[in-house]
Amino acid sequence: MAMHLRVVFYHCSEDSNEEPLLSEWNEKAFPKLMKLTHLLKNVDLIDGRLVNIDDNSIVVDDYLEQSMHTFKSLSRVFLGSPTMQQALKNAKAIPPLCFSKPSQREPITVTSITKVCNFLNISAQQRKLVRLAICPQVTQHQIWTGALEEVLIGLKSEIEFLSHHCPTKGTRMGLQIVSSCLKFLDAANSYDPNSTSWMRLKPSKVNDSPVSDKWEDILEMFNDLMNCLRNEKESLLHYTKIEIMKEGLFQIRDVLINKNIGYKENRHQESLVQKKLTKLLGHSSRCLFTLLLYYLYGSVGDIGVEICGGIYESGGDGDYKFCLCMGKILTSNEDKMVQGGMKQLDRALRLFKFVRETAGMKGDLELQGHLWCVATEDNSLTFRGNRFFVHGMRL
Repeated sequence: MAMHLRVVFYHCSEDSNEEPLLSEWNEKAFPKLMKLTHLLKNVDLIDGRLVNIDDNSIVVDDYLEQSMHTFKSLSRVFLGSPTMQQALKNAKAIPPLCFSKPSQREPITVTSITKVCNFLNISAQQRKLVRLAICPQVTQHQIWTGALEEVLIGLKSEIEFLSHHCPTKGTRMGLQIVSSCLKFLDAANSYDPNSTSWMRLKPSKVNDSPVSDKWEDILEMFNDLMNCLRNEKESLLHYTKIEIMKEGLFQIRDVLINKNIGYKENRHQESLVQKKLTKLLGHSSRCLFTLLLYYLYGSVGDIGVEICGGIYESGGDGDYKFCLCMGKILTSNEDKMVQGGMKQLDRALRLFKFVRETAGMKGDLELQGHLWCVATEDNSLTFRGNRFFVHGMRL
């Protein structure tokens, strides 16, 4: 229904005969939006999951999930109405033509640096510069192991939640493998550069000393983990991340990782991790993008933007300025909901700015976040030095 109505709406500006139909649709859709906001007032959509904003717990409810997607779809159509578009044009400090095109009101999930570059119209030569600048930073050993640990801890939490409601052999085995992987990573981080461990020599060789482990061991554990959880993968957001991180593990599979190889050799192996990942992960790599997210924010969740917006140009006479606008639709104007929406948008906006600056693109870039909520008062807020606008959806 929403898809059909969207098609009708997108063509209405070209055919004035559609205006009565559009007006009729708005009058019918608005009560529906009001009803859905009451149903979903304490629920937000974060990283593809429904979350109760009161206690940050994950909400598992197929009806609420479908209702949320209906709410978002109807709202996107509603934002294109003449009333809402005129409100944006009348607002001060907002670039002209902001969110005016249907494509600018669609969602986008960013999963690679290439997607960011496509959005920013970064040239092939500039993309090479971005990769060369980013790789040495995000492939450092502590970033690599930290991102792996974050993925495993997130997956472990999801499996435990799933096991509590529907335990299976796969989830039981999965938890065991995740625990083994985390112990393996503990060996990778066994040396503290701030301690006297730098004086430690390689242990004397003994007959019963174990063969040094390699990253290939954890790669095999990841394969086993995915096999155990293949029937539950639709319910596990971090399952995909395990698959993504396998790319990096494959590239460093021959690198040693063992507490018993001595500090000097250990540091050499750590440098090999960085060199191999830097050389072999391209800017389209989802593994490299995951490392970038961990480097910037300490988390590994993909960047999802509900209203993708765009970059709008202003200025002249050689003094060009640009404004990046992105948006999110809220189910209520509660402080927690608004704060959460600003944090999500801020994460996306700063990522795009980081890549743009790394590419050396000219012109100052202003960041703006836009939040829409049914029947709320318009307002503007500042978060981390950037402007965020709260817009009321109304007839």
